[in-house]
Amino acid sequence: MVSGNSDPRRRLTATAVKLLIAGGFGVGKTTMVGSVSEVPPLRTEEMLTSASEGVDDLNGVEAKTTTTVALDFGRITINPDLILYLFGTPGQDRFWFMWDELATGALGAVVLADTRRLESCFPAVDFFERRGLPFVVGVNCFDGAYRYGTEEVRAALDVSASVPMLLCDARDRESTKQVLITLVQHVMRNANLLPTGR
Repeated sequence: MVSGNSDPRRRLTATAVKLLIAGGFGVGKTTMVGSVSEVPPLRTEEMLTSASEGVDDLNGVEAKTTTTVALDFGRITINPDLILYLFGTPGQDRFWFMWDELATGALGAVVLADTRRLESCFPAVDFFERRGLPFVVGVNCFDGAYRYGTEEVRAALDVSASVPMLLCDARDRESTKQVLITLVQHVMRNANLLPTGR
């Protein structure tokens, strides 16, 4: 019999956790999922065309050429007992009807915020607050954008002090991992599985 973490039966009993990566159009959700996924991420990106003119708001993200039309999907193994399945939501208003389906079974969410277009993450904050789903706010620090402190962003979003908020770079694996660890700890704390001091 194989012992320890190499036991295939142990791998079959790993806890699978569904998490959402949400936020406005062009905030970096696809990038975040791709930066940390240990498998090639599933992406449903399509080219932006003239048909989206007047429909998709490109202010602040004029260089964006593609958009997620359904979801992004990735996976990361935190340890042999915990596997995270990441679902990135589409950002445009016209695809918000999919959020309810994507949120089914999710234990928590990351709301990505872009300080150049902070208003674009308000719907995501409202969505998770209304559903009572634990979430953290990751302030994605874009090159050339002014760096606001987390408390300034918290005040602008009117988010409770109990919601973790941290600066991040969605392109960077370690930065994304820290956001996800913070989210998992927040979910566990809400479920009384972690001491309040952690």
